[in-house]
Amino acid sequence: MIDPRMEKLAETLIRYSCRLKKGEKILIEAIDIPEEMVAILVRKATEVGGVPLVTIKQNRVLREMYRTATEQSMQLTGDVERFRMEKVQAYIGLRGTHNVNELADVPPEKIKLYQQHWLAPVHFDVRVPKTKWVVLRWPSPSMAQQAKSSTDAFEDFYFKVCCLDYAKMAKAMEPLKELMEKTDHVKLVAPGTNLQFSIKGIPAVTCSGRRNIPDGEVFTAPVKDSVNGTIHYNTRSLYLGTEFSDISFTFKKGKIVKASGNPADRVQAVLDTDPGARFLGEFAIGVNPHVTKPMLDTLFDEKISGSVHVTPGASYDEASNGNKSQVHWDLVLIQTAEWGGGELYFDGKLIRKNGVFIPKSLQPLNPENLM
Repeated sequence: MIDPRMEKLAETLIRYSCRLKKGEKILIEAIDIPEEMVAILVRKATEVGGVPLVTIKQNRVLREMYRTATEQSMQLTGDVERFRMEKVQAYIGLRGTHNVNELADVPPEKIKLYQQHWLAPVHFDVRVPKTKWVVLRWPSPSMAQQAKSSTDAFEDFYFKVCCLDYAKMAKAMEPLKELMEKTDHVKLVAPGTNLQFSIKGIPAVTCSGRRNIPDGEVFTAPVKDSVNGTIHYNTRSLYLGTEFSDISFTFKKGKIVKASGNPADRVQAVLDTDPGARFLGEFAIGVNPHVTKPMLDTLFDEKISGSVHVTPGASYDEASNGNKSQVHWDLVLIQTAEWGGGELYFDGKLIRKNGVFIPKSLQPLNPENLM
């Protein structure tokens, strides 16, 4: 029997997230995903008159492709993947895994080939700026272990988060977007953190189920050379198959001049990918009321209510500060009281304290008002 929650989620993805219209082509890319969900998405796409294109992938196979990569093999794959992406108007990426560390033993130089010849030309150059796209994880025992949860309890959590009333969230986000677009100076304070930068003149973008599921953030980008001070991220990060922890960056005139974290060699390898990897490409505020603690999955962790993520690497075209990089490393700082507290200031005014918005116009984004 098909889980009715899959039907509801598929409806959200096709009709709300992708706004798929009659005649539009959509690429459904599924990695270690139950075939029932892929089949439901195909059916839902055709019901609205869409034209589905499906690709099925597996992480163990992808690991071998990355591990044995050559410049020629990555160029070939990147060319084919880009051709396909250029043929569609919408994209759904469903990404599951049976082992969150499947890519942990892929050498950094091989990952760099993937980033340069596959990830950047397909996803950064085509999918992100030119399609109506949405990306989501899929619940698995592996993810439940990350979240320190039973499999059944995690599935319940997953569908609750993914089937949130995103239209309500979108409306509540508008005052924050407007305030950010009027703001010049931002200051973040937390244990081990005192970071300052400008966001003047850079658009703010609301994320309420159109790009990611789960969703719940408003993002912009720091003016590239304006970042000064130190930030200590109090959550772990799983990036390109490696688990990172205790990461701290010190900035001077926008550039990371000092970095620490575990594993230290991998932190440096990411920052040495290219010159843009040592500058920030995104500053975002998380507001999803159902996501309250990290689970070592960026797509969830960056939406934690009361969090921010401050991202080394490429900026998005919608909120560009001009920084280009093969890296986009979302790292999360939680500022709720449970995680040590903290403050967020806009132009010297306290906007959020210990994860709670203070101005009346922003209080609809506090968790009790979004449930």
